[in-house]
Amino acid sequence: MVVVAVVSDTPMTVLWLDDVTATDFDSVGGKAASLGELTAAGLPVPPGFVVSAETYRSFLDDTGIAEELFEVVDVDPSDSEALARAAERAQELIRETEMPEPIRESILAAYDDLDDGAASVAVRSSATAEDLPDASFAGAQETFLNVDRSRLLDSVRDCWASLFTQRAIYYRNKKGFDHDVVNIAVVVQRMVDAERSGVMFTSHPTTGDSRVIVEAAWGLGEAVVSGAVSPDRYVVDRETGEILQVDVSTKKVMHVRDEETGETIERAVPEDRRDERVLSEADLERLVEMGETVQTHYGDPQDVEWAIGDGEGDVVADADPDADVDPDSGTRGDLFLLQSRPITTIDDGESAGEEGVDTAATETAGTADGGTRTDESAADESAATGSTTDDSDDDAGEVALTGFGASPGTVAGKVRIVRTLDHLDRVGEGDLIVAEMTTPDMVPAMERAAGIITDEGGMTSHASIISRELGVPAVVGTGDATETLSDGEVVTIDGDKGTVRRGGTTPEDEADDEGGESEPKPAAAAQVGASDRAAALASKPMTATDVKVNLSVPDAAERAADTGADGVGLLRTEHMVLSTGKTPERYIEEEGADAFVSELVDGIQKVAEAFYPRPVRVRTLDAPTDEFRELEGGENEPHEHNPMLGWRGVRRSLDQPDVFTTELAAFRQLYDIGYDNVEVMFPLVNDAEDVVRARELLVEAGIDPDKRPWGVMIETPAAALSIDGIVDTGVDFVSFGTNDLTQYTLAVDRNNERIADRFDELHPAVLELIESTIETCREEDVSTSICGQAASKPAMVEALVEAGITSVSPNVDAVHDVQREAKRVEQRLLLDSVR
Repeated sequence: MVVVAVVSDTPMTVLWLDDVTATDFDSVGGKAASLGELTAAGLPVPPGFVVSAETYRSFLDDTGIAEELFEVVDVDPSDSEALARAAERAQELIRETEMPEPIRESILAAYDDLDDGAASVAVRSSATAEDLPDASFAGAQETFLNVDRSRLLDSVRDCWASLFTQRAIYYRNKKGFDHDVVNIAVVVQRMVDAERSGVMFTSHPTTGDSRVIVEAAWGLGEAVVSGAVSPDRYVVDRETGEILQVDVSTKKVMHVRDEETGETIERAVPEDRRDERVLSEADLERLVEMGETVQTHYGDPQDVEWAIGDGEGDVVADADPDADVDPDSGTRGDLFLLQSRPITTIDDGESAGEEGVDTAATETAGTADGGTRTDESAADESAATGSTTDDSDDDAGEVALTGFGASPGTVAGKVRIVRTLDHLDRVGEGDLIVAEMTTPDMVPAMERAAGIITDEGGMTSHASIISRELGVPAVVGTGDATETLSDGEVVTIDGDKGTVRRGGTTPEDEADDEGGESEPKPAAAAQVGASDRAAALASKPMTATDVKVNLSVPDAAERAADTGADGVGLLRTEHMVLSTGKTPERYIEEEGADAFVSELVDGIQKVAEAFYPRPVRVRTLDAPTDEFRELEGGENEPHEHNPMLGWRGVRRSLDQPDVFTTELAAFRQLYDIGYDNVEVMFPLVNDAEDVVRARELLVEAGIDPDKRPWGVMIETPAAALSIDGIVDTGVDFVSFGTNDLTQYTLAVDRNNERIADRFDELHPAVLELIESTIETCREEDVSTSICGQAASKPAMVEALVEAGITSVSPNVDAVHDVQREAKRVEQRLLLDSVR
């Protein structure tokens, strides 16, 4: 259906870039305001005009679609299905609503004045919340290249519609911009028929150091910005002009204008130019000079897109730096600045320019597999290849890939290979996205992910910009990560060095509310001789206090068992469920109860087998609703203000007895197979009533609580103060979850940076609850344990051993330290008793 409306008498506004300044921001948006400033400063900007934001609002209001549009997009962005429906309907509204005649005529008249109606133009969005100093919306809206008159109006309308893509709705919500106050202008500029193009950071995008980083490739710059190609990379000292580093990549593809259709197409780079250096020293000198001018004009470091026409020779060096651009002179052979926006990812507190930090390490990149990058820098040869031989990453194995360190940080996680957008649902918290290149549609998944690895792209690609803004470590331009790595494989990303190593310890479980573990560091395994479990067990310190270990990922069981731990004090089932990509209810509905039981049995069995006959304490499901909401079926999850205080743990299990008994059926099957070392543990109980009801369901599942070890977690002050009644229910053990217990006792959210310093597991009130619980349990012959993050801290270990705790269960990498600490405390107590 096409909606037809009559526009009001409000005049349509088209502004020429020559007349635009920063004061016109509300009318023209960030991109156009920047281009107008650059034009006024005499810098070489392609001529063009702006379809104003008032025109966009006039279109919405006069056609009568505004009210429905803003109502449609008022959804929870974390609800992926609702987000998709909202984006589809919003864009449909704009695209199917006919543009009023006065608006059409004004846009076409301006186009005809640009180049006698024959220009090939770039049509770019310019949102009024885009390119602000504190929030780069890079790539959130659309750009259309090589547009002619016949496609101009549709392209303008497509730009308006792109304000309501899923990624744009999601991103605005995360940045706190209301949908109905963010307008959009559209820039229409003459195209530069670029032979070479790229992006330039006038200062280091992370540290603010006075190093200019230039990325360049053949053809149009869209290939660089989108990450379709791994560009050449040049690092220049802005103060001295010295070229510090040159990395020449193998540039397989380029974006060019199709001579027949006039549209932008991707074409293979000729063989003889793939490994050719794009920019000469003279080119770099002029680009750096231009970048210095732009940064000085704005007073802040800038992210600049540039292009060089297809003239002969070093056109950058030959051009007159002081000459204004003649709009009638064409764009062939000249340097043009296409866009400039502030760099929003610099950490002022760690600026190398202010603190004198040596950032050389962040500028190095080794040679990617297949020889896709050649170092031609004048810097020391070892600096360029050090990333492949550096042995400082003790927690990970061999270097599998090298690329550009696009976003700083080191993190390990499971590889999730994303070849299509349908694969994004498989990316969970702590996973690593591995893709040929990322697209803006991946932003929600990028925020869930612990890191990003791409085949193509450079430091200035969309993936790199957004990764830095989200604080997600990224290595881009690796060449063939999607082929070299395997889905589910654990690797370690070093976003500073630009390396990807096999193996590593994932961080998300070390920060888990119960101190759950992920895969252990290979270095820790080697420390005790991972290849010889018997030797590890024989050499471990002998202690009266059992030292167990926390686990989340079943695949880590073998190496965790190699530490010589006395068992598993906490095995989380959440990862086994979340890895299915569906909520338990949806999984059971679609796959059947038996399939759900098999998922749990397979995971628990791996751990029980690795540790047999040592005990494995398995906690029943305790995922908060916000974790389930990310899964298929998550649309049915309630929206809670604070999920950690919400519908989770045993309270959810008791409310959903059908799902809970299916979960317990997995334990019954494990016992039937013969894994009598498995113990059941119920989380987040408050009192004896919770425990009695859970015990009854245990019996209904066919598990005899008098014959099979079972217990509960003490995570609330209520549970600690109700310990007498809980012990009377017949539990065999209780285990302290110190993260939750501390938060609930002190009313401190440890993730709130303003009060995080008040989070103290050794607070006298917390210790009093723990020690009194231990005392009661000792009197009733009930075992006690701690499986929270605090179990890895020597001071807590000392306090608990002195209190008479039965076992402690730390993180994998802390097992040996805790064993030694427990032995030291026990020896001291023994000596004190005889002195």
